[in-house]
Amino acid sequence: MVRFMVFYPQPNDVEAFERHYFEVHVPLAKKLPSLRRYTVSRNPRPGRGTEPYFMIAELDWDDMASLEQDFSSPLGQEIARDVDTLSAWCPDLHSMIVDIQEV
Repeated sequence: MVRFMVFYPQPNDVEAFERHYFEVHVPLAKKLPSLRRYTVSRNPRPGRGTEPYFMIAELDWDDMASLEQDFSSPLGQEIARDVDTLSAWCPDLHSMIVDIQEV
């Protein structure tokens, strides 16, 4: 399984960000055909050496090929463009892809 994680700093307009995120961005992403799970964590508490974030989103796929196929699709490209809209409220957002392994 692979996980795409997005780390959102405090938005400069929380109400506008949340309205767009939950009414536009999330519904678009949930249309990705291979997406298995989409979760958000609100007001996560920072750990050692980390910055505080407003919200963390975690999206799961079965494998990297499925994620890459969804991201490169027309819908995936539309979602990527929408991230530009979100970054107007959260200009320092970060993301990463991690390979999930049970131990």
